[in-house]
Amino acid sequence: MRSLWLDTAPSIPSDSLPAGSAFDSVVVGAGLTGLTTALLLARAGHRVAVLEARTTGAVTTGNTTAKLSLLQGTTISTILKHHDAELARAYVMGNREGQSWLLRFCDEHGIAYDRRDAVDYATTDTGARLLVAEHEACTEAGLDTQLGSAATLPFPVRKTLRLKDQAQFHPLEVLAGLASEFRRHGGVLVEGVRAQGVVKTGSAGVELATTAGPVSASNVVLASGIPILDRGGYFAVLQPMRSYCVALTVHDAVPEDMYLSADSPTRSLRTAVVNGAKYLIVGGNGHKVGHSSNTQSRVDDLTRWAQEYFPTATPAFAWSAQDYAPAAAVPYVGKVPAGGGHIYAATGYNKWGMTNAVAASLALSSEILGGNMPWAGTLYRTRVSPADALQTAQTNAMVGMEMVTGWLSGLAKSGASAPGEGEGRVVREGARPVGICTVDGVQHRVSAVCPHLKGILTWNDAERSWDCPLHGSRFTADGKLLEGPSTSDLADTRR
Repeated sequence: MRSLWLDTAPSIPSDSLPAGSAFDSVVVGAGLTGLTTALLLARAGHRVAVLEARTTGAVTTGNTTAKLSLLQGTTISTILKHHDAELARAYVMGNREGQSWLLRFCDEHGIAYDRRDAVDYATTDTGARLLVAEHEACTEAGLDTQLGSAATLPFPVRKTLRLKDQAQFHPLEVLAGLASEFRRHGGVLVEGVRAQGVVKTGSAGVELATTAGPVSASNVVLASGIPILDRGGYFAVLQPMRSYCVALTVHDAVPEDMYLSADSPTRSLRTAVVNGAKYLIVGGNGHKVGHSSNTQSRVDDLTRWAQEYFPTATPAFAWSAQDYAPAAAVPYVGKVPAGGGHIYAATGYNKWGMTNAVAASLALSSEILGGNMPWAGTLYRTRVSPADALQTAQTNAMVGMEMVTGWLSGLAKSGASAPGEGEGRVVREGARPVGICTVDGVQHRVSAVCPHLKGILTWNDAERSWDCPLHGSRFTADGKLLEGPSTSDLADTRR
C-alpha cells in the first residue's frame, strides 16, 4: 500500500554523509517534527544534520490524513481526566502556536493549503454525550467550539461539534518546503542512514552509531515516532496503534468540512485536490499494532462504507499509519532520562501529529537554544514516571501475555505447505519460531522474533509486513526494519 501523499510527493534530494561527521545537532527522523526542529536550529546558526533511515516522510507524516486542527476528537476532555485545566490550556496554546507557525511558513513559501472547519459528529446518544463533554472541556481550555446538529453528511447525525477556520494540506509538499529551507540554511539531510544507538562521549556531546559509521554531535533529537533508545522508557508508556485510509475519486457531492466521528468505529473524512484530481479521503478502523488477524478487511471496510454513502466512489489509494497513544494523555517532549542532557525526544502525539509536531519542535529548539516558552514548561512537565507505569500496568500485563502466548503459538506450529500469495504465518523449525510468507511469487523466511524485546511477530496481510504486538516494531516481508523501537532487521533463516 502507498499513500496518495507519497505517490504524488515532490522531489526531496538526499545529501551524503562524510566520514567522521560532527555537528552541533543531529535530528533522527525526517518527518514533520524532525525537519521543523532541524530548520529552527539551522536558522539559529547550528550545524545540523537530519538522518532518515528510509525516505523523507516515509513513516507517519507521509501517511497522515494531514488535518491541521485544534479540534481533535475528544482529546481535551481526555486530558482533563488526567491533568488540571492549566495543562489543558497549555496544550491548546502549544497546538495553536504550532498551527500558526506552520501556516505562516506555508504562506511565506507559497505552499498551498485549504481553510476548512473541523467538525466532530455523533450518530448515537453516547457519541452526543461525548461531544457535549468535549465542548465543555474545550471551553475551559480556551477553544471556541460550537455545538449543533447540522452536517453536510449523507446520513443523519445526532450532534456536531464545530471549530471554524482550521486547515488541511498535502504533507509531502510541506516537508519539501521545510527541507529546501533547511538546506538553504546549511543543513544536511541524509536518507538511507539508520541511527542505531547513542553513547555519551563526555561533557561536550554524544556519538551516534549509524549504518554509515559514527556521527558526533553536541545534541541529538529523536524524532522517529517512538524513540529508538530504551533508556527513556517510552516504549513502556506508549500504545502503538495502526489505522487505515483510503482515497477515492468521487463524482457525488462530498462534504468540504473535515469530519471525525465520536462513535466507533472511527470515521475520518476530508477532501483533497492533487494534480487536478479531487479525492475523498476516509480513515479509521484503528487497532493495536499486531493485534488484528485480518488487516486487509479493515481497508476493505472503509471502501465499503464510503461506497455506501458515495455510490460513485472509486478506490484510488489505500494506506495506513502508526501512531502512539501516551499513558499521560499528552505528548512526552524534552530531555531523555539518562541522556546526560544531550539527548531530546518527542513522541506520543496520539494521532494528532500535525499541530503537536510543530509545537514539540518549537519547544525542543527553544530548550536547546536556551529560550523560554512558558506553555511548553507546563505542557511537557509530564515525564515518563511511576504514575505512567501504574496507568499502563494493564497494558503491560497484556504485553507480557502477548509475549508468552506468542512464543507458545509460534512454537506450537510446524512447517507445512508454503503460504499462498500475500499470506504469512509463523511456524516452528526446531526450537525457533520462523516467519514464512509469499510476496510477489517469492517466498521469504525470517526469524519471527522481534529484536527489540523478543516478541513473536504477526503477519499483516494488508501491508505484507511482520508486526510486533509488544511495542509496534514492523518489518518488511524479507525482514528489513520499517519502524522501531527496534533498531535492527530480522535474521534471514536461510543463512
